[in-house]
Parts: sequence; structure tokens; C-alpha cells
Amino acid sequence: MSIRMAASAPLIMRIMASSLSIADRAGEVIRDILSTGDLNVVDKGQKIYDPQTEADRKCQQMIIGSLSKQYKNLKIIGEEGAEDLSKIPPELIVDQIDTKFLEQYKCPESFKDISEDDLVVWVDPLDGTNEYVAGFIENVTVLIGIAFRDTSIAGIIHQPFFKCATTNKMGRTIWGLKELGTSGYVKKSPPENKLILTTTRSHSNDIVNATIEAIKADEVLKVGGCGFKVLQLLEGKAHCYVFASAGCKRWDTSACEAILEADGGILTDIFGKHYSYGPNIEHLNRTGVLATAKGIDHESLLERIPAATREYLMKKK
Repeated sequence: MSIRMAASAPLIMRIMASSLSIADRAGEVIRDILSTGDLNVVDKGQKIYDPQTEADRKCQQMIIGSLSKQYKNLKIIGEEGAEDLSKIPPELIVDQIDTKFLEQYKCPESFKDISEDDLVVWVDPLDGTNEYVAGFIENVTVLIGIAFRDTSIAGIIHQPFFKCATTNKMGRTIWGLKELGTSGYVKKSPPENKLILTTTRSHSNDIVNATIEAIKADEVLKVGGCGFKVLQLLEGKAHCYVFASAGCKRWDTSACEAILEADGGILTDIFGKHYSYGPNIEHLNRTGVLATAKGIDHESLLERIPAATREYLMKKK
């Protein structure tokens, strides 16, 4: 497919195809900066340590700058704040579009007539910065979520430090679009007759711990990054992801929710409600996250959330 032919594809498919190419290049930047040995870390936190690296900054410029160049009226919200497009270095602009994606997949009828004004793109240029700094590089992902009229419908999760066992190629990109499906990973159901829960590695507190205890999981996996936790569900390594705190943001969950639900899973807050991803919505996910893999009873896990947890989170709303 030529670039000219690609331009005639439905908007949502073109944005997906562009994001696939951009996320792949962002993964290269993340690896390159780590290889220098100098992450150029600054602490943007106030009450708690909240590191930002050179990779966070460059990848945000790359993703927002590249998408903005291709889609002039697209609303894009990034973790690292607003970007002055005139100051983004030209070498960070990615013009490529994944034409193979457009050749292989057809747009769902529901999304064929979407316009740029209908969409919001949520960008986490480096999800799992704490882990990147600490050396838990497998946990690091790039997240690009696409919301249509408040609902997250599509997402990209790029894992820069995933190494393909057969080709030794570094990096892989997982995508999902509701009503179309998902790709980029080996789908697997979690083991039967046990409950494996994944949760935060570095942002725990008493409420988070008490909630995990109440769920009575057989095994608890503590890993970093929303993207990496959702990968645990997609690949059958865990049944659920629980975070009973107001820590993550819309740019953490947008891509994750869309991909997980395109696969048949569910991602909501602790009360069972989906977050809104509209252009003027608050960025903080105040009422936590409960995500379940395909085939797992989401409602039964909601019922295990302690009343004390619900009361605590209600006060945070």
C-alpha cells in the first residue's frame, strides 16, 4: 500500500498506523538513552519522588510532535505537560506510517466516520519511569491511548526491552481496537484453580495492602507500570490487576483499557465504573483500578473490595 492509498483509510486506522511506527521509534530512543549511562533524571514530585528522565522528555516530544504534524486538529494530552511544537527538534519527528497494518485490517463500521474533533489521544511516553531508573527495564512501556467521545477505544503498548526469543530483535508493539481485536503478543488464559493478582511495585500504602489481603489471592505479583501489569493479564500470567489508590492517571489507563477490553477483559475503577477520557476531564484516576483478564468474573472481584477501601476512595473523589 502506498502512502497515498493509506491517506484514504479511515482516520482511526491511520492514527493507529502512525502510532505503531512512532511507538517503535520511541522504544529505540528509550534504549539508546539507557545505553549512554546518563538518564539525566530530574525530580518533578512534590510530596513523593517522581522522576523524569531524558527519555520521558524526548519520547513525549516525538509522539506529540509526530502525531500533531500528521493530524493538525487532534487533541493530544501527554504526561509531561503541553509541548511547544515549534521547539521540537526535526530529528524527533516520525513521518512513517505502518502500511502493513492498514493492508491487513479493516476498520469497524462504528468508527469509519470519526473526525479529529471526536478524538483525544492520551500519551504516556515512558510508563514505569521509577522502574527505568531502578533497572527494572522489562516493566517499561510506551502508551498511546485513543478515546472517542469520552470512551477509550484503541491503544498501543510498546515494550522497548522485550527480546524476541527467535530473532533476538529488541522491542515489541501490542495494539488493540474495540470491535476489531488485538495483536502483537501470544494470547494465553491464566491458570485455573488459583488466583494471581498483579499490583504496584513502588506505590503501595496501607489501603492498597489491606485491599490485596481482602481479595485473598494465591499469588501476588508486584511489578511497575500500568502497561506492564495489563500485559500480565493479556499473556495469562495474572488474573487481575488491583490498585486501590488514586495514583495513576488517564494516560496510564487509556491505552491499557482499550487493549484489554478489545481482548475481552475489563478495566474499571474500584467501584466498577469506567473512566471518562474526554478532552476536559481531570487527569487523575481518583478511584483506583480493577482490571480482569478475559473470562475472569469482574463482578465477583468487585464484591471482595473492603468497605473501608470504598469509603477511603470516596473521600478522594
